[in-house]
Amino acid sequence: GHVNPAVSLAMVVLGKLKIWKFPFYVMAQFLGAFAGAAAVFGLYYDSFMDFTSGILSVTGINATAHIFASYPARHLSVLGGFIDQVVGTGMLVLCILAIIDGGNIGAPKGVEPLAIGLIIMAIGVSMGLNCGYPLNPARDLGPRLFTAVAGWGMEVFSTADNWWWIPVAGPMVGGVVAAVIYFLLIELHH
Repeated sequence: GHVNPAVSLAMVVLGKLKIWKFPFYVMAQFLGAFAGAAAVFGLYYDSFMDFTSGILSVTGINATAHIFASYPARHLSVLGGFIDQVVGTGMLVLCILAIIDGGNIGAPKGVEPLAIGLIIMAIGVSMGLNCGYPLNPARDLGPRLFTAVAGWGMEVFSTADNWWWIPVAGPMVGGVVAAVIYFLLIELHH
């Protein structure tokens, strides 16, 4: 299965996932990410309280919200961040499609998750400077919603020129663009 709404949307575009299943996948992906953030917060609660003296903040010297969701580097514009997410997620989805396509040599059976993990690591190492590497709307918005209700407040949505929508919309656009490119350049020729 896939745990990334951008990948799920790419699968819908390519006809590999029925459109009626898409909302259920996305809901499960967001709930899973929210639950994961809650688990991390619970496991490290004492550390958070010690580091922040009980004041959970999004910005400043004791900021901790970035542990859960992505926030842009100071040099990054909104447009630059959007392009970063479209390109990064597009590369991820293109690679995933190449790996799982039965018409390609792809990765050996059973090694696909490792190959995808290495691709995510490569994208992170090469493109992580701007804003980390969200690449997954659920991985960003689910934990961001958790931080909003867990004590960081609504600043998680308003900080950095209302940045929150960039790691949600950018990857979705990147997933669709990658699906169309893959269809036109590869799948159409099988």
